Amino acid sequence: MRRNALRTWLFSMLITAAGCHLVTFRGTSTLTQTEIDLMARRVSPSVNVSGSEPELPRVFINTDFVPQAGKTIPVPAGGDLQAAIDQSNPGDTITLQAGATYTGNFMLPAKTGNGWIVIRTSAQDSTLPSPGARMTPDFAAALPRIVSPNSEPALTASSGAHHFRLIGLEFTVAPGVKQTFNLIALGEKQSSLALLPHDLILDRLYIHGSPATTLRRGVLLNSATTAIIDSYISDCHEVGADSQAIGGWNGAGPFKIVNNYLEGAGENFILGGADPKIENLVPSDIEFRHNHCFKPLSWRVGDPGYAGTPWGVKNLFELKNAQRVLVDGNIFEHNWTMAQNGFAILFTVRNQDGDSPWSVVQDVTFSNNIVRRTASAINILGDDDNHTSMMTRRIKISNNLFYEIDGQRWSGAGIAFQIVRGPQHITIENNTVIHAGNIIAVDDRPSKGFIFRNNLFPHNEYGVKGDNRGPGNDTINTYFANSLFKKNVIVGGRAENYPADNYFPPSFDKVFFVDLSGRDFHLASTSPYKNAGTNGKDIGCNFVQLDAAFKGGSMMTKISIVRFNEDRIPPLMITRSFSVLPKRINILTGGINYEFRDQLKHGTSTAD
Repeated sequence: MRRNALRTWLFSMLITAAGCHLVTFRGTSTLTQTEIDLMARRVSPSVNVSGSEPELPRVFINTDFVPQAGKTIPVPAGGDLQAAIDQSNPGDTITLQAGATYTGNFMLPAKTGNGWIVIRTSAQDSTLPSPGARMTPDFAAALPRIVSPNSEPALTASSGAHHFRLIGLEFTVAPGVKQTFNLIALGEKQSSLALLPHDLILDRLYIHGSPATTLRRGVLLNSATTAIIDSYISDCHEVGADSQAIGGWNGAGPFKIVNNYLEGAGENFILGGADPKIENLVPSDIEFRHNHCFKPLSWRVGDPGYAGTPWGVKNLFELKNAQRVLVDGNIFEHNWTMAQNGFAILFTVRNQDGDSPWSVVQDVTFSNNIVRRTASAINILGDDDNHTSMMTRRIKISNNLFYEIDGQRWSGAGIAFQIVRGPQHITIENNTVIHAGNIIAVDDRPSKGFIFRNNLFPHNEYGVKGDNRGPGNDTINTYFANSLFKKNVIVGGRAENYPADNYFPPSFDKVFFVDLSGRDFHLASTSPYKNAGTNGKDIGCNFVQLDAAFKGGSMMTKISIVRFNEDRIPPLMITRSFSVLPKRINILTGGINYEFRDQLKHGTSTAD
């Protein structure tokens, strides 16, 4: 089929989808027809949206705990957990004995009614992290252990399962099991929105494999209306295949992934990577905030601490099919070239196996994050170079700190931003980047609507460089024609090679950071670049704003699919504290020794 004909066919499918034909068969559903119809419109790929500003998620999930009104079902050590789940009703609480082990492949079934069923530890709340504080392995004694004895999940949410909340549980694999694919599977291959499990909350869980065995995925996220909060997911790794702490491709969203420690070899978090079974599905309305994505150096071949198994390492965060995504206030740390070329963050649309030409990455806000100790930083792909996809567009990378983007240290190119195959309406603004390679590497396709302002970078050898073009203006005029490129500090660059109204100090000494060697990248009061940006603020990262993002509140609304309409919905802001996060940004900006970093990794530091 020719490309134009395929595009016409695709858009006709989208119009059909708006009439709610995404549901291929009903089966047994726990959603109303109205909810399914409105969800279908919400998760269809948006088309004909004008402007460069990405749309934020339309729905944010409220995970506040609501006290239960039903009965309590205790399951003692050696008790029948599946029987307790089967006999429970909405409003009930199932308590598992703290420290006890429950071995099996358990299932959350679909039930009638919209009250929550809570499955939790019998331990008192005072023995757990408080809500909003992250689980760590230090709390294991207070947690019941749910153990898979084989390659199948310890827990699966069946088609239509809904309104289950898990609190204070440990999930792992039995000794001697060589490979497990998913420890928790929230959906899998449902072919209809009607059959997706939905309204699920994983709250303060400890989910892990072991250092020497294969765990492909901590949580399979193929569901709707799902939150993973305040949890610790580790030792997700595999040789010769991708592995993730959290990954999904067949879930509708909205998803709330907030305040977790995520450790995965292939990708710590990914959406996409296989074609959805649900026609026209794009995972939508994703809140990814306050997480620490980390790869231990024991996984790195050649590192002094290498543990001996060459787990397949790729990147820290990837979107292959997603829209309306907020990535805010996270730490992304440790990534190197191994099974891929070492970029930490990927916005790379993929129609993975050729059966989902509607795949798209669009409306992504990447703000107030720290990306550090990686071979390269961000890679943005315009469209799939293997199969037909929609065009990547409206990506905003704003107010982030990138440092130790070092190709030599981490076996890569040290590139800050790679932009290939012409993605549209990319905005990169107010970032501070300390890197060793190109500022921008671009291939032979132009990108329209490009905005690049108020950033602070070293130029290094090539600066902004496109295929078969000279650095600077030659590349910008060819691949970013009519772009906005101004008020950037390009250390060591040459003014004659770049557009007017940018700055070119000869060295970092002339930038006047507060403490460059100590990695405090605030601009000193003597810096000529204070209040010099297009917005009248400092060029580079605004560290007051970055600090506030790490300390500050959660964005959410009460979840109700039936309240969705096709207009843009401004998110409701509700402040909420996250007590485990550092109080001062100068700690986060690099003055971290390994002892403190490990505290941050485990969510235990409250350092001033």
